[in-house]
Amino acid sequence: MASTYTNLGVQLMTTGEKAGLWGGLTNTNWNIMEQISGGYTTQALPDNGTTALVKADGATGATLATRVWKLTGTLSAGNSVLTVPDSIENWWLINNAEGGSTYTVTVKTVSGTGVAWAAGETGYKLLFSDGTNVVDAGFGTGDVTLTGTQTLTNKTLTAPAIGTSILDTGGNELFLLTATGSAVNQLTYANAAALADPSFTASGGSTNIGITLATKGTGVIQLASSMNPTISTTGKAMVLGF
Repeated sequence: MASTYTNLGVQLMTTGEKAGLWGGLTNTNWNIMEQISGGYTTQALPDNGTTALVKADGATGATLATRVWKLTGTLSAGNSVLTVPDSIENWWLINNAEGGSTYTVTVKTVSGTGVAWAAGETGYKLLFSDGTNVVDAGFGTGDVTLTGTQTLTNKTLTAPAIGTSILDTGGNELFLLTATGSAVNQLTYANAAALADPSFTASGGSTNIGITLATKGTGVIQLASSMNPTISTTGKAMVLGF
């Protein structure tokens, strides 16, 4: 009976076969298993198309029989799909290093479903095939990555260092922040219980601390209340409208 091969390409030799060749074939099998257990490879992505990943019977080099993949290329024409055979049972740590285009990257079985990196999304996913579908194992779910876009829900941030701005949900500037070297004074915002007022308060290391509200051009500072007071930009007069 001739040799057979596993779903990942390892050669299964029968008794009495391959006389004088078992040493080399066995070494190749060990190399394949080492590749499956901890190997690294790069895989070029098809641009606006599908690439079928197949095993390499009795040989090393098959992407689907390698533990860690780095997906490379830049998509300029459309979405990219990589397929593995339906019968494969394996797991992979995959880094989508595509150029961050407006197209998706999907890894799936030929006939089943799979997992996609959204348009512009890069980074790692831990995926496995159960022999029918490729499934996201949830590695990195909820984690903040350097390049990904995540929505944080019910997270507590303790003393976060924010760069130069805070943006709204549309990506537009909401607050601009300017850092002052060796700063010791700041604004403290406090919320309030029922029937009490929230407050902005000057706080810090100095004894006497004011609060500066500066307008731009001919703009005015308006305090909206039941009396609708308006403070002029000169700071010399307050006009109250009743």
